[in-house]
Amino acid sequence: MGMRKQFVQTVEQLLSCDEKLVLLLGDIGVFGFKRAFEKHSSRVFNIGILEQATISLAAGLAKSDNIPIVHTIAPFLVERSFEQLKIDFGYQRLGGNFVSVGASYDYASLGCTHHCPGDVGALQSIPGMEIVVPGTSGEFDTLFHQAYSNGNPTYYRLSERENSESQEVTFGKACVLQTGNAATIVAVGPVLKHIFPAIEGLDVGLLYYSTVSPFDKLTLRENAAASGKILIVEPFYAGTLAYQVMQALKPRPVVIDFVGVPHEFLTNYGHAEEHDEYIGFSSQNIRTKLEALINGQ
Repeated sequence: MGMRKQFVQTVEQLLSCDEKLVLLLGDIGVFGFKRAFEKHSSRVFNIGILEQATISLAAGLAKSDNIPIVHTIAPFLVERSFEQLKIDFGYQRLGGNFVSVGASYDYASLGCTHHCPGDVGALQSIPGMEIVVPGTSGEFDTLFHQAYSNGNPTYYRLSERENSESQEVTFGKACVLQTGNAATIVAVGPVLKHIFPAIEGLDVGLLYYSTVSPFDKLTLRENAAASGKILIVEPFYAGTLAYQVMQALKPRPVVIDFVGVPHEFLTNYGHAEEHDEYIGFSSQNIRTKLEALINGQ
């Protein structure tokens, strides 16, 4: 179906059964929500390209006992509106839902203005901000139903690309997909299609995270390989989850390596898969990193 279409379907269903929900669009997804505009005209609005004001409006709705959902492209939702997310929601401890599209570089053909590999790192700095990175449409539907009304500010990072199958996800919990002794992979969201071919025949554990904040420290602590060797595969800036992993495993000594987006502007235009190839986001590179980590290289 695609995460974005699932988002529309999920929200349309919830609008019909939860009268507290109010949807605010930033001139994105307007056509997709055509039926919602018609059926719930008093609770669905296209605010336009006014992202900071939209977040503040959403905070006012939350203060009035409504449950806001704000939707637009990741860099406009997170980076352009960061202060409002921080002060209006984080500082005031208000509940709301912020649903992006575009992920790190899904909009590769539009260039760096539409890239946002720094969204998760930025939002982690806001106390109380929850961050969800589903790997499939089905996982988004499950996680959104579980968390949308929990009274906390929650960011949902949607991607144009998905894993081949959904996992049995629970908000705030990691899934143990494989156990192993030589190393442990911490995998986030839609990266599993690269990982399964890479670990074939290797004695490694695989933990899958669809919620990164709050970070499930207990599952990692209970399932991390005795070697203390961890490979984090994250679909945003490499190193974003390093602190959480180290905190989960302290005082054990750990060796951590990363497969993620490098800290540089990806200035070429084309397809997201071309950026994958350029930065080494591939099964082959994951295998190479794992083998080097296991062999102490």
